[in-house]
Amino acid sequence: MKTVKNNKDDGVSDMELIYQLEGRPKFSVAFPLGLQHVLAMFAGNLAPMLIIAAVAKASPLDTVVMVQAGMLISGLTTFIQLYPIKIGRFQIGSGLPIVMGTSFAFVPTASAAAALGGIPLVLGGALVGSLAEGFIGLFYKYLKYFFTPLVIGSTLIAIGINLLGVGRDYFAGGAGAKDYGSWQNLTIAFATFLFVIILQRFGKGVIKTAALLFGLLFGYIIALLFGKVDLSAVGTAAWATVPLPLHFVPTFRAQTIISFVIIYITVAMETIGNTSGITIATFDRPATEKETAGSVLADAIGCAVASIFGSMPNTAFGQNVGIVSMTKVVNKWCIALGASVLVICGFLPKLGSVFASIPAPVLGGALISVFAMITLNGIKMLAQAGFSGRNVTVLGITFALGIGFAGHADAIAGMPTWLKFIFEDSIAATTLVGIVTNLVFPKPKQIEVITKDTAAVHIAK
Repeated sequence: MKTVKNNKDDGVSDMELIYQLEGRPKFSVAFPLGLQHVLAMFAGNLAPMLIIAAVAKASPLDTVVMVQAGMLISGLTTFIQLYPIKIGRFQIGSGLPIVMGTSFAFVPTASAAAALGGIPLVLGGALVGSLAEGFIGLFYKYLKYFFTPLVIGSTLIAIGINLLGVGRDYFAGGAGAKDYGSWQNLTIAFATFLFVIILQRFGKGVIKTAALLFGLLFGYIIALLFGKVDLSAVGTAAWATVPLPLHFVPTFRAQTIISFVIIYITVAMETIGNTSGITIATFDRPATEKETAGSVLADAIGCAVASIFGSMPNTAFGQNVGIVSMTKVVNKWCIALGASVLVICGFLPKLGSVFASIPAPVLGGALISVFAMITLNGIKMLAQAGFSGRNVTVLGITFALGIGFAGHADAIAGMPTWLKFIFEDSIAATTLVGIVTNLVFPKPKQIEVITKDTAAVHIAK
């Protein structure tokens, strides 16, 4: 493909810049790559807020407030991840192409809180609980020994497996949909899926790199022909409003806060895993201490601000990590343009509702293979750690309890309440079981074998 030189970047072509962190490819190249990230996460970003609003029996006005705040904070926190803020020796943000969005991990805990005390109780638990994640970010230097490659790799695999379940439900029409698994939904999903594969196999340049975006547009047209696109929300949405803090005044309850703290530890692990997922897939290295700590701090601050503005907590979105892993596009300017769309949507409910109208089968068809990339990144990290006898034992216990046992309500029915908090979520269980098992089976100390060559080196030192 013929490339256009970018004079601002010493003659580096736009198509070369998209694979570099820094630099600004021209808008026509960068914007589609950023937009596909927004389209990929938009429904997932909205869904947790819509679920909690329904459980809390929130009014339409309150629901709109939650959605707008969610989009605004997701965009702003993404900017912080891309362009970190430095305060003394601390860095808030990773400096990596991480896209932030509302986390599904909080939905079970938030649903229980919403049923008990409405949205204010959810926000109170989320606000105080975010301090736990902030603590991990501030002291990651000392806590990182708990987050070994085995733990992070296992967490990535658990995240990927969970996302594959989400992708499957989207593919079939959306969890709980009346026409779940219908031939119409499957036709739309498979058509989108195949179109993306064709573009990735035969496309060139931006066509290949932005295959997910074009796949989503193609699937949207197919869904329109099938009558599966609901535009009613677009007509009723306001043109412009300004999100304001403390629309909901948070309320606090000890048990709710404890529940949120546990989930925040899991979300911190997700963020750590997704941060390393990007660096492993694109730079073939684990994330540095500075990148990881900054990523977790940005996540924690984003969650606290989201609670003040009336939205659900956020986290690094796994599906967007999958997109970066698949396309290898790491340019921060591209992602920043996508984050700008999120911020603008935070002020324009009508525009946001257009994105929200993308049917579930279209998202499933475009993203199910992306979700698989997260699992593969976890496997890659485990492979780098090696499969020694000790590592195999740790992984066996971690997967048996974290993925095989956890997350099944009937299986954990007889557990004490405090253990249920952990084992209700397979990602939380995988993370904590992995940490404990790593401590129970410590890594054996390496004994250096002195040869003639190494002896010479020691003498020289």
